[in-house]
Amino acid sequence: MDAATLTYDTLRFEYEDFPETKEPVWILGRKYSVFTEKEEILLDVTSRLWFTYRKNFPAIGGTGPTSDTGWGCMLRCGQMIFAQALVCRHLGRDWRWIKGKRQMDNYFNVLNAFIDKKDSYYSIHQIAQMGVGEGKSIGQWYGPNTVAQVLKKLATFDTWSSLAVHIAMDNTVVMEEIRRLCQSNFPCAGAAACPAVESDVLYNGYPEEAGVRDRLSLWKPLVLLIPLRLGLTEINEAYIETLKHCFMMPQSLGVIGGKPNSAHYFIGYVGEELIYLDPHTTQPAVEPSDSSCLPDESFHCQHPPCRMSIAELDPSIAVGFFCNTEEDFNNWCQQIKKLSLVRGVLPMFELVERQPSHFSNPDVLNLTPDSSDADRLERFFDSEDEDFEILSL
Repeated sequence: MDAATLTYDTLRFEYEDFPETKEPVWILGRKYSVFTEKEEILLDVTSRLWFTYRKNFPAIGGTGPTSDTGWGCMLRCGQMIFAQALVCRHLGRDWRWIKGKRQMDNYFNVLNAFIDKKDSYYSIHQIAQMGVGEGKSIGQWYGPNTVAQVLKKLATFDTWSSLAVHIAMDNTVVMEEIRRLCQSNFPCAGAAACPAVESDVLYNGYPEEAGVRDRLSLWKPLVLLIPLRLGLTEINEAYIETLKHCFMMPQSLGVIGGKPNSAHYFIGYVGEELIYLDPHTTQPAVEPSDSSCLPDESFHCQHPPCRMSIAELDPSIAVGFFCNTEEDFNNWCQQIKKLSLVRGVLPMFELVERQPSHFSNPDVLNLTPDSSDADRLERFFDSEDEDFEILSL
């Protein structure tokens, strides 16, 4: 482990246990009690796929970096939130990883999709190279919106998972757009952009029939990512209760965000603290011997997770949800609508049936709709400058 890459949070919280509190612990839609379910909490956390900085992997693009230390934390958080979607898709929310226990093939299929090599669907190589199209050169820092856009593009090629990925922009979720996307009979938007189903599935070592079967279903599983800004230089307190409720929903994939240029994957909360997995530890790259025999212990965080005050959260985040069925999506919509009726709770985004003619709603986000200001904020919160610090606007 490279000591230089350990953050203050890692050093402080690595072995700190959960506080003895009557407050419930929420982890990705599951409610726990510290007093009676501590082992279940830790098992749930450990079962999430944990992606950190790695070193000595094959050079990105053949001649690029062989480590992502110092620049890849948001890319790793993007991998974690998307890996949770694949776990829900192929293994289910109740699946648990137990050290030393033989796992099913689908688990290794999911893990292989993120391994640090150029031909894995969601590898650091694929994310970094696809990010060039989003204006990010390899080795530059990403913001939550950039990594969400890149993952959406990469999911197009993942015929095994056959996901519908929707990124809700302008703080608005349009139900009609999502239904149209998920009820499509095509494997992905723009068939020409997709490789041939058979060769792609076999090349990645997945069952040939999986992509074909899933294409025929009436509803493609939905990954919904919502990039948001919950304030200017710090999170607006009015959004905190809404943010907590996101972790309480069974469809929750968590949140990616953190502090300026220090990204974390938030998976829950207890009291006024967020619970997160921290990518800021450098581990050696893993060399898979074959698809069903992968040393996987370093992909699971086996100590109590980190915590930080919600008030310290950078206001630039992306919230994720997974709806496996149309019923899941309808249920999610009902929960969002109920939440918007709670007194004193300010919605982080708007849920509408059809796309409105304008998006500026002062009650949703207290940011000016002026495009020049929006562009300026994008540069602030999506900066790639490693020494960048938000001071004032």
